[in-house]
Amino acid sequence: MDPTPAVPAPQLFSLAGQNVLITGATRGIGAACAIALAEAGASICLVRRPGSSNDETANAIAALGRTVKTVDADLVDLDAVRGIFAKALDAMGGEIHILVNCAGIQRRSPAVQFPESDWDDVINVNLKSVWLLSQAAGQHMVPRRRGKIINFCSLLTFQGGLTVPAYAAAKGALGQLTKALANEWSKENVQVNGIAPGYIATDMNEKLLQDPVRLRQISERIPAGRWGEPRDFAGPVVFLASAASQYVCGEVLVVDGGWMGR
Repeated sequence: MDPTPAVPAPQLFSLAGQNVLITGATRGIGAACAIALAEAGASICLVRRPGSSNDETANAIAALGRTVKTVDADLVDLDAVRGIFAKALDAMGGEIHILVNCAGIQRRSPAVQFPESDWDDVINVNLKSVWLLSQAAGQHMVPRRRGKIINFCSLLTFQGGLTVPAYAAAKGALGQLTKALANEWSKENVQVNGIAPGYIATDMNEKLLQDPVRLRQISERIPAGRWGEPRDFAGPVVFLASAASQYVCGEVLVVDGGWMGR
């Protein structure tokens, strides 16, 4: 692995000249991350569902004066997923320096009633699509001896949760996949790490936010005294995407307001 660049510390966080491919960035945490990466100087390629008319993230990035491209693909469709990286390379001039796997879906049901179709969808989007994109990224990055991959994990990378067996299984496996890839690719100067969000006020947690009992129970347990917000991930994602994290490998950075430490 290359050493950390001998430059002034603020320059370690610059992403000028870097191309980012990011999934799940049309809203919530992913949108905040894409904008933060652009603010740090990166050009961005967004993966969007076919037919999506949500241009808010792309417009915000363009307003910063950064290059922004889009690739359309539904991550439930694994054949479409297999074509994403090549399309992104074409859109970004043949170079991807950073992959951020932020897309995810949730399905809730008691385990004895959990539909197999929901299991398959959650596993495919939250785990298999990440594997396919990471493998494609590795095939591009390893020979070039440079690259960053950031996988969005979860508190359920470490805990079991309630009525979300597929999500817990996928996120637990994603933590191990992150470590497995880091074990192979760190020596090739490709850093693979994860970010595990705590309870964040996004659409994915809408049912919890609308349940007054669970909302109170969760809120009282968070040492920071509030739920997280998408912007709370701007710093962590720029850190892991930049030279500032050069010697950080196989870590899952927990961003949870202190939940796991309590």
